[in-house]
Amino acid sequence: MDRLQAMQVFRRIIEVNSFSKAAETLGLPASSVTSIVKGLEAHLGVRLIQRTTRRLNLTPDGTVYFEHCQRILREIDDVEANFPGVAGRPRGRLKVDAVTSLCKAVLIPHLEEFQEQYPDIELTLALSDRTIDLVQEGVDCALRTGALADSSTLVGRQVGAFEWVTCASPSYIEKHGEPEDVASLASHRTIGYTLSRTGRPLEWEFERDGQIEQFQPGGSLFVNDTESYVACGVAGLGVIRAGSYLLEPLVQAGKLCRLLTSYSAPKVPVSLLYARNRHLSPTVRAFYEWAEARFSESPYFGGHEV
Repeated sequence: MDRLQAMQVFRRIIEVNSFSKAAETLGLPASSVTSIVKGLEAHLGVRLIQRTTRRLNLTPDGTVYFEHCQRILREIDDVEANFPGVAGRPRGRLKVDAVTSLCKAVLIPHLEEFQEQYPDIELTLALSDRTIDLVQEGVDCALRTGALADSSTLVGRQVGAFEWVTCASPSYIEKHGEPEDVASLASHRTIGYTLSRTGRPLEWEFERDGQIEQFQPGGSLFVNDTESYVACGVAGLGVIRAGSYLLEPLVQAGKLCRLLTSYSAPKVPVSLLYARNRHLSPTVRAFYEWAEARFSESPYFGGHEV
């Protein structure tokens, strides 16, 4: 029995609370994961995990063994990272959870460069706009927008920031005119973007002369997918508000027009998150540095100060 592999498998099972999900994230057959744990329990002479229909529970012996596994595996990572054969050589599996629109706009156009630069990294992009538990989902790092809440489990490193932009199509403006100020938005058709985690539309926030004004879209159309949301604006269905990286290219192409340009809004940070209790591996560090460079090159994400 490979005891080091057994420790890694056991740790991942507990982290994601699933034999099948652990197998998936480790790239092993589910039957192998089960066999490894059975062999480990036989070797130790104790039961480590109690299974129920809904979740896995550590036995008292399992709790002690899990704590030692975490310490030993962290120490191995720390020791190996100091040697030239490992240090600075990103390799292995890397699963990144990212906001779909950000990934499509900024990262995917340059992925060939990433693959050429890091041929030993097997990259999996999990694209969504939902908030996930990185450890439970077996994700190494996540690319997210917005201010980061204080967290005892996650570390956030900012890679860029973007602005909110309000737009409508030329056909909409021709038919309905332009809103003169935030208050006049109430007499226009506004399209709400619905947050998947709450089911509620995102509130619009504007700033002018140091005063903050808020507007809650209350029209007859709400959308929970970013690409579809922008498409509704291009189709002339109403006024939309989204990130500059999504709308400015359409403004330049003549498909949308900027509105309420005398107003501004606080910039929205874009950050890379990873679990606080995980060693920042060369692989995650390589992705962070590469992603940061791509965002800094984009005209829509200049400046990290927000």
